[in-house]
Amino acid sequence: MRLRFRFSRPRCVALACALVLPALLLGCAQTRDALGYYWQSAHGHAQLMGAARPLDDWIAEPDTPPALRARLQLAQRARAFAVAELHLPDNASYRRYADLKRPAAVWNVVAAPPDALRLHTWCFPVTGCIGYRGYFAQADAQAEADRLAAQGLEVDVYGVPAYSTLGYMNWAGGDPLLSTFVGWPEGDFVRLLFHELAHQVVYAQGDTVFNESFATAVERLGSALWMAEHSTPEARAALAASEQRRAQWRALTRATRTELQAIYDQNKAPGQGTKALAAIKNEAMQRFRAGYAQLRSQWLAAAPPTANAASTQLAGYDRWVAKANNASFAAQAAYDELVPAFEALFEREGRDWPRFYDAVRQLTQLPQPERHAALRALTPPKEKPGV
Repeated sequence: MRLRFRFSRPRCVALACALVLPALLLGCAQTRDALGYYWQSAHGHAQLMGAARPLDDWIAEPDTPPALRARLQLAQRARAFAVAELHLPDNASYRRYADLKRPAAVWNVVAAPPDALRLHTWCFPVTGCIGYRGYFAQADAQAEADRLAAQGLEVDVYGVPAYSTLGYMNWAGGDPLLSTFVGWPEGDFVRLLFHELAHQVVYAQGDTVFNESFATAVERLGSALWMAEHSTPEARAALAASEQRRAQWRALTRATRTELQAIYDQNKAPGQGTKALAAIKNEAMQRFRAGYAQLRSQWLAAAPPTANAASTQLAGYDRWVAKANNASFAAQAAYDELVPAFEALFEREGRDWPRFYDAVRQLTQLPQPERHAALRALTPPKEKPGV
């Protein structure tokens, strides 16, 4: 079984996922640490699945709060739209709901060297090597982060609101909707739903950038259609404002990643001192934080302080900026990097969803370097790093 997890709301980046492989499908683990990790994964997932009940049961329950009932009914409509219009899988996933009574479904750990935007990886059977590790208990995630930090890596731990088993658990009821994201603004809610369903369409083993960029492209394209055809003017306006902030955020972080990468590339020569590199890197991070402060002021001026969605989004960005390091920048790149290429591929295939999915599946047959090169050839010049 393969689990994918996303960054907690608001979408401080393009949203992130993690893979956890329960011991049930992995056979014998080689170390006590691995056994413990797989056990917490299997146990945590079993508890989550046990808390889920069909949407119709929740909707019919007299004690269900009206706002939750309305959102679950919206989820049913969005789920039907995903099948009919986006040609996403028609299966058991997201037809049940679970109240987890906690702020996140899992907590992710990411790590990177202090002189590179290269994620530390964990390798598993079936999925291959991935750049993050998910835990159902925050304390366990922090303990893993502390272990990696003691090795000299930069680390980040963040709560993740949703996951998908890539369709492998549909026999057991499918992936449920969760209380950790059910109350999101409509636009963000349907985006996440479409993203997780997209993971059930195509999956390239061990290629996080490809998988997450593909799902992010589907969520962006699909949610635009949903909002245009089925949403209210108020919800469309809220999403448009959120998208504008998100686009500016992506531009700022993409520019900073490009600057950091150039710094690391230029300081690989023998004799370069770590203190000198740290000073140059610190200057780049100061420019990033100054750029964010300017953006934040613009956003606050454009949105009333009482606008809940905007203030929540800004709070998430604030937390991301406060602890930003190589690990968080490298993790973000996995979900941003190839999105414009996938959107260009969708246009090339005549905006035809089945043709688009077939073209993406064909790319998975290529070796990873060739796969990425083929996609980058489609990337519009303005979306390429450094342009």
